[in-house]
Amino acid sequence: MKKILRRDELRLGGFAGLKEHRLVTDISIFGPHKEPDTFDGIGSFVYLADARFNPHGETRMHPHREIDVISVMVEGKIDHEGSLQHGETIHSGQVQVQRAGAEGFMHNEINPDETTNRMIQLWFKPEVAGMKADYAVYDTHQQVTRVYGGGQDARFQSKTIMEVIKLKKDESFYLKGLFQLYVMTGELYYDDEVIQEGDLIEDFDLDVQAMSDAFFILIYETS
Repeated sequence: MKKILRRDELRLGGFAGLKEHRLVTDISIFGPHKEPDTFDGIGSFVYLADARFNPHGETRMHPHREIDVISVMVEGKIDHEGSLQHGETIHSGQVQVQRAGAEGFMHNEINPDETTNRMIQLWFKPEVAGMKADYAVYDTHQQVTRVYGGGQDARFQSKTIMEVIKLKKDESFYLKGLFQLYVMTGELYYDDEVIQEGDLIEDFDLDVQAMSDAFFILIYETS
């Protein structure tokens, strides 16, 4: 059942002031516009893009409605503009969660620096329509940081869980059941092979060991 999708084997696209590889474009959202070779998500997870903003690049102001938008800063920072928490700055290692809800929101994410930055953006479909728009920022100082679902934050309830995980070299992590894992930095040893930055895996029963310090996204469902 194991499936692996490698970022650097996909088409590099982009818009406005950024370039990106899209690895998840779920057919439930994209329909006939689903990008070839990309995965569908699991549970309410429907989109993943690995993006690099040009120096002073920006997404430009644009709307979302009835979708939860999560941004993980991997390198550099972004300045946030929009109808939710205007003026926030998201730094490397932080995670921004925006719930569009029924009213929707407008936002623009800007690279304020002279160098490129890197951000992973994910979308989740809220399990209940019509919820109020909301916003949060999480730090990822600990080994496992839950940023979506599972009851940790009452604002973002979902049976689909997203965790951001940091492992030091030789540390291990285990999970039973179906999962998707995206490696943001570092190398992991999984199922007798090395997976590294830009690899997206879907499989059952995760048993992974860090071959170097590693930073990855893990998505799975609760019953």
